[in-house]
Amino acid sequence: MSSFKRHNFKRLKIWQMALDLSKITLDLTDTFPAYEKYGLKSQMDRCAISIPSNIAEGSSRTNKSFSHFLDISLGSSFELQTQILLANHRKYLSDQRSEIFEIKIEEFQKATMVFQNTLNL
Repeated sequence: MSSFKRHNFKRLKIWQMALDLSKITLDLTDTFPAYEKYGLKSQMDRCAISIPSNIAEGSSRTNKSFSHFLDISLGSSFELQTQILLANHRKYLSDQRSEIFEIKIEEFQKATMVFQNTLNL
């Protein structure tokens, strides 16, 4: 069996960024109308929680497997980005907050792709 480096997920900048996105999302969705509890709120919460969770889970795996978990995390971030646009459309989120949120998501996506490329070397 080949040896591989395990990553301390709490020290990874991408995990910290992802956790921040999750916290922002959870705080935001708490302000949604009650009728969204099982709709957009639930979808956004699960998606946002998935982002840092997949980084944490993958961090104990081989680089190839970790890269796969990062792909899942990235997919969830694109899903969250879409849901932000829908929340903005429903007026649950102002244009300004939506734009700031999207920038944070895009920064996470770029950083994650750069990190992922270091695993694939």
